[in-house]
Amino acid sequence: MSETRVIVLAGPSGAGKSRLAARLGLPVLRLDDFYKEGDDPSLPTMELGHDRVVDWDHPDSWDCTTAVAALVAACREGRVETPVYDLARSARTGHRVLDLAGSPYLVAEGIFAHHVVDQCREAGVLADAVCVRQHAAITFWRRLRRDLAERRKPWWVLVKRGLLLMRLQSYVVAAAVDHGCAPCTPEQAIERLAPLVGRTAARG
Repeated sequence: MSETRVIVLAGPSGAGKSRLAARLGLPVLRLDDFYKEGDDPSLPTMELGHDRVVDWDHPDSWDCTTAVAALVAACREGRVETPVYDLARSARTGHRVLDLAGSPYLVAEGIFAHHVVDQCREAGVLADAVCVRQHAAITFWRRLRRDLAERRKPWWVLVKRGLLLMRLQSYVVAAAVDHGCAPCTPEQAIERLAPLVGRTAARG
């Protein structure tokens, strides 16, 4: 059996990565499950208004090394155990087994996904990488509505953080492009990836 390869979906929080991953109909490894625990002393912080809070949008809040190891193991062994992370509690609450069931491709999605591109390429398991992007106002609203519904953080943190991320969105996209991701709207990503996953699956 040939080795599975990784399709990386990077992009700002709220841009539609998870929805796109579901449309592709492939096994998905959620990179956001590799956030560090909320009591980890190495977590970066930031000033948000008059408050100092954990900067969950800084790559140091996330365990890149373990995430890449899980991706490579999944590609080579066909299955891998990954953590389950509760964003509202800022904690890992368990584990799940991701079984690829012989799939030739695996989707890796998350806000830090562009950080795994180079290492996946070096390991020989990279199929493609895209940065999902939409208008900053659309991303802001979708992210805020989702985060409030899931009660990920206090509402005032979500609003202030959302406004900050809206201003920084162009820099997030530029960083992903620097790591080799192709900037695409969700529909452009579907067209780009269709030769890999098949047009029927991509439009499902």
